[in-house]
Amino acid sequence: MPTFLQTVRAIAGFLDRASRHCSETGADPDEFVRARLSDDMAPFHFQIEAAWHHAVWGLEAAKTGVFAPPGLVGPVPFVELQAMMGKAEAALEAYTPDEVNSWAGRELDLQIGPRRLAFTSEALILSFSLPNFYFHAVTAYDILRARGVPIGKRDYEGQLRTRPA
Repeated sequence: MPTFLQTVRAIAGFLDRASRHCSETGADPDEFVRARLSDDMAPFHFQIEAAWHHAVWGLEAAKTGVFAPPGLVGPVPFVELQAMMGKAEAALEAYTPDEVNSWAGRELDLQIGPRRLAFTSEALILSFSLPNFYFHAVTAYDILRARGVPIGKRDYEGQLRTRPA
């Protein structure tokens, strides 16, 4: 949960940086919504939605045994993509570490088209949701960076969880 929160907050941060960049340059942030890194990759709006789904509904799947994110909403105004990260943060903050840890060992099956994947809750998070979450987060970051938003690695990392000195 803290790992998802760290990156959800980082995504929110680089979305805010993109919005400020557009304000400063006169660009329209909605131009990012359909932007892609490559023609065969999903657009920016999908990257944000997928990051939200893998963070929040990955944990919900661990809790309930069912991976059932809401349907994709498709291209929406940039401000709605920012709101998705706010919703993700609020949803993740509602979990307690003890609650999440209590789901360890639960069995769940994930149906992706004709494929059935059998997981434990922790294997779903570690081998499915987290890799997908990071893929979509970094792809969203890369789309913004490729389009001139002045963000760097520290923006992607977000607030590191260091121990007190």
